[in-house]
Amino acid sequence: MSLRLSIQPLIPNHKRQAKLLALRPPRSNFYRPPKLLTVKSLAGTPDPASPVKPVWEKMLSTAASLYPLYVTFGGAVACVKPSAFSWFVERGPASYSFSLGFIMLAMGLTLELREFFSLLRQRPFSILFGCVAQYTIMPAFGAIVSRALALPPSLSVGLILLACCPGGTASNVVTLIAQGDVPLSIVMTVCTTLAAVLLTPTLTKMLAGTYVPVDAVTLSISTLQVVVAPILLGSYMQSKFPAIVKVITPFAPLLAVSSSSLLASSVFSENVVRLKSSITDASNFGIQGIFSGDFGVAVLSVLLLHFAGFFVGYLSATICGFRERQRRAISIEVGMQNSSLGVVLATAHFSSPLVALPPALSAVLMNIMGSTLGFIWRYLDPSDMKNGHKTKSD
Repeated sequence: MSLRLSIQPLIPNHKRQAKLLALRPPRSNFYRPPKLLTVKSLAGTPDPASPVKPVWEKMLSTAASLYPLYVTFGGAVACVKPSAFSWFVERGPASYSFSLGFIMLAMGLTLELREFFSLLRQRPFSILFGCVAQYTIMPAFGAIVSRALALPPSLSVGLILLACCPGGTASNVVTLIAQGDVPLSIVMTVCTTLAAVLLTPTLTKMLAGTYVPVDAVTLSISTLQVVVAPILLGSYMQSKFPAIVKVITPFAPLLAVSSSSLLASSVFSENVVRLKSSITDASNFGIQGIFSGDFGVAVLSVLLLHFAGFFVGYLSATICGFRERQRRAISIEVGMQNSSLGVVLATAHFSSPLVALPPALSAVLMNIMGSTLGFIWRYLDPSDMKNGHKTKSD
């Protein structure tokens, strides 16, 4: 003890501190963000806690994220050569229902219920707000636009049906591009999709029942069959057969967006002949004549509906004090609908083919509008430090 006391002062203080620091483990120079619970989706959103994906999986995810290009290309083919989709159209509406069921099954296969419910517990307010905004803003503007443009009854029903549909899975891809809150977007899509069993038929009957008779019970049963049941089946398969699902999952997003593009393009091709005759008849009267026909007024109504969804969704989230990333996610989720569901319900439950026209047009126009907005936001810093006021963390 005496020897230690006699030697200790001989070592300078700064050298002792240097030796102690040398014994400590080195600090990493890399920033490690807090672990955030995420839910996988058709968007192919990467989980930071998961191992690095192989190159071929990254290629599949990238290919799936090009959904807006696929549906736009399909729409162009439908305009030039409608007969290219005749093999699929002739088997409708059964082929339409099967395609949508497959899309929802793919969502279920990539949905981890444990992470889903954990995120619900962590951020209940923002999720609830997004879901309420989805089923209030869009249905209200669907009714407003249809009345303001004095749409024919069939187009009014189609537009309102589209407005009452849940958020589409393409919104997850666009939110990722826009640097928005992707987990929030994914959970809102799932929640609004599950709620569609009751809300889509009920709201459609309330808002469109004055134009044509609407059987809310039949619509509800169809929504349950082609949307909710496949999602639950996919989630069940994931929990019971994880090894098989692990092999299938990388291919699910690309197959789902391909099915969605085929579905939208096929329904659009059904109306091309009628639309071309409408344009030909109206072309003699100039631009005003074109927009007075079924084609022009349908395009205008769909554009106005989605613009209102994007704008009012963002505005309402801003007023309620959400952060910029959440505002973007809510705006995109509200503005982008599940047009495939609208197409299936329109073809299965309404006799007029014009009812399916707004959802079919939406599949093309909505993705062009959403993708454009996403790429604009991609180059704008979403940091809340620029907002200059306190925002909600939930």
